[in-house]
Amino acid sequence: MGSSRKLPVLKAVIFDMDGVITMTMPYHVRAWTRVFAGAGIHVPSFEIYAREGQKGLVSVMEIFARHGKPLSAMRARELLAKKEIIFKRIVRTRFVPGARRFIKTCCARGVRLALVTGTARHELEKILPKELIARFEVIVTGNDVKNGKPHPEPYQKALKALRMPGGGAVVVENAPFGITSAVRAGLVCVALETSLPKSYLKEADKVVSDYHGLEKFISQHYSL
Repeated sequence: MGSSRKLPVLKAVIFDMDGVITMTMPYHVRAWTRVFAGAGIHVPSFEIYAREGQKGLVSVMEIFARHGKPLSAMRARELLAKKEIIFKRIVRTRFVPGARRFIKTCCARGVRLALVTGTARHELEKILPKELIARFEVIVTGNDVKNGKPHPEPYQKALKALRMPGGGAVVVENAPFGITSAVRAGLVCVALETSLPKSYLKEADKVVSDYHGLEKFISQHYSL
């Protein structure tokens, strides 16, 4: 590692999916924008990016409330279903540069991997190749938690499934709600600037522009 310091061993890396492994968020943004526009609401793309990781129903209800528009629970579910239909029709799987190589390197070095995403499990299975899904020892989806990000439950559940404390684990995120979730769960969080600029990601322990920056951070702070 090029250092004589006693470094903690990196035991696990916990990944978000959208904006960390895949570049599917732009398709989520397009789908949400169409749905809200159909309801007479203009939502800037940055607001949708900032809500990444939040449960879809919560996003719908909060955005309607912010615009002073009434919304029943049934209508919220209908809008979410419409958004999912649009998303499935337009989505194409694109990977964040360096993500798959980094995951492969972690596996080769015996680092345990977990995936924590607000995406529904059935959507995840359509987006990620089976061989990539198989690399994750633990997967927590939006279907698996009562409270989505920014609540700490998703990352707490991952730690419990890994049967390990937070020490020695690093979370890779790219959105404010995900960062808050990880930090509240007591985890070290590194944020990638794939969707939002650094000004939105200040709660993270470290903000990097790409996987080279992530690898540099790990090499400086952990032993493999």
